[in-house]
Amino acid sequence: MTDSNQSNPRKIIHIDMDAFYASVEQRDFPELRGKPLVVGGDPNGRGVVAAASYEVRQFGVRSAMSCYEARKRCPEVIFVRPRFEVYRAVSSDIRRIMHSLTPYVEPLSLDEAYLDVTGLSVHKGSATLMANWLRAQILEHTGLTASAGVSFNKMLAKIASDINKPNGTAIITPQDAENFISTLPIERFHGIGKATATRLHAMGVSNGADLRRISAAVLVQEFGKRGQFYHDIAHGRDERPVKSERTHKSVGSETTFRDNLNDDDALLTQIYEQNADAFNQMHQKQLVAHTITLKIKYSDFTQITRSHTLSTTFDSAESAHYWLDKLFLDIPRQLPIRLVGVTFSSLAPAAQLLPQLNLFE
Repeated sequence: MTDSNQSNPRKIIHIDMDAFYASVEQRDFPELRGKPLVVGGDPNGRGVVAAASYEVRQFGVRSAMSCYEARKRCPEVIFVRPRFEVYRAVSSDIRRIMHSLTPYVEPLSLDEAYLDVTGLSVHKGSATLMANWLRAQILEHTGLTASAGVSFNKMLAKIASDINKPNGTAIITPQDAENFISTLPIERFHGIGKATATRLHAMGVSNGADLRRISAAVLVQEFGKRGQFYHDIAHGRDERPVKSERTHKSVGSETTFRDNLNDDDALLTQIYEQNADAFNQMHQKQLVAHTITLKIKYSDFTQITRSHTLSTTFDSAESAHYWLDKLFLDIPRQLPIRLVGVTFSSLAPAAQLLPQLNLFE
């Protein structure tokens, strides 16, 4: 296993907030604490679960499920609408804590991020102590719990963060990695979805040891370029660096579904949620946009984008719905969808529009 043979392996931490949106709501509204809670859309319409509290998960409710189905499984469930501006503010606080430890922070979403702490001398140079310090700081400053995974690459750190959820830390050392991967069900590998798992099971693959026995050539023949990725992760190899935040020329938001979606109404609900989040980010940065892009990733990890540019700017999140509907209709639907995202680009400072707007007062 290539990474585990390094004399000085990297130290990667993956921080994952516990039921983030739902936990923020329970923190801010004490009457919701200990209750089965769903953050999402209208249970009487085509609403989709954006987040589920741990109290409701025991009924089988999970993200990307329809709110109608969530209510069927747990009639006592409480539904609240998302407050993305609050979640983003909390996420910024968490990010500042991370940056106080290392500049090498790669956010994946509002509620999770990778940190590269290789070579740091604080906390006795222990990535585990650093992870526990981060969790304690997050709890102290936000009142929320986080789980952490510690390992020598991003894939294993992300898997580890799920082992002791909620509110726990798990470590996968180079010495333990081979045995850990050998017994890991293929469904637990980050990047292997339900459809791929089904195909692998048909090939006699049920865990990491089985996957390791199949040559890269066979996997590439069966799965294309993803096959090489599956071969690498079976051997514990993941050389991807932690990419720290940069200044972007666009503002966007995306979400990956726990289960692939086929239903158009459910997909549009999710697209509107990401649009609202992206527009709110742009508003907070005091920017306006001329271009909107819809991103779709299919169950086989292929992806497609569609864009539209206005001569004017998008003046509200709702003003983008018409164009998102049109872009969505232009997306081929040959496969289930695992990710949707909305990005605003062709950005300009909102202040530049003020003289123009004053003409119409």
